[in-house]
Amino acid sequence: MLVVPLMFMASGAAKAEEYTAGKDYQLITPAQPGGSGGKVEVVEMFWYGCPHCYQAEPVIEAWLEEKPAHIEFIRIPAIFNQARWALHARAFYTAELLEIMEAFHKPFFNAIHQSGRRMGDEASIRAFFVELGVDGKRFDETFDSFAVQSKVRRAADLTRKYGLTGVPAIVVNGKYRTGGSDAGTYERMMAIAEALASKEAKVAGR
Repeated sequence: MLVVPLMFMASGAAKAEEYTAGKDYQLITPAQPGGSGGKVEVVEMFWYGCPHCYQAEPVIEAWLEEKPAHIEFIRIPAIFNQARWALHARAFYTAELLEIMEAFHKPFFNAIHQSGRRMGDEASIRAFFVELGVDGKRFDETFDSFAVQSKVRRAADLTRKYGLTGVPAIVVNGKYRTGGSDAGTYERMMAIAEALASKEAKVAGR
């Protein structure tokens, strides 16, 4: 399920025409809804247990600091068949509903990849949230809530509809998908995503 990057770089100023469908990115068929309010949607599909997603995060964070104004960036946890993917998605959406994503996202990645905590069951995830200052009862209510379950079902549905075979992956406006195996490096992955987003913005006259 995981993609391994090759080693080469690309300019973030490149145009979509410099990249090739089927090689640098894939077309999503059928295309899915994407973008709202005059924005082009750029989605990062990831899993907290994925070492490549962890390595990509600093690149994505740096890109976010200078991303074009017409781009709306969204993170969605990918969900394949393994139980831990869905468990981590529930943790992600629990943090989102509790409005502690900034305090949760990077530390949760670090807990897994730096501290060696698998976060493979609800008890360990609950303990992590408590460490962040979340009341245990409030965690229980949110983690098991209908709202979280609905968001997890949607994430699993989008994982299928986007045609994902690995992560990290970037989806642009529901039409295009790129990732490490297509792009080669995380820097180039984001350059391709930005170029495709700019193409979508021009088509829509944004």
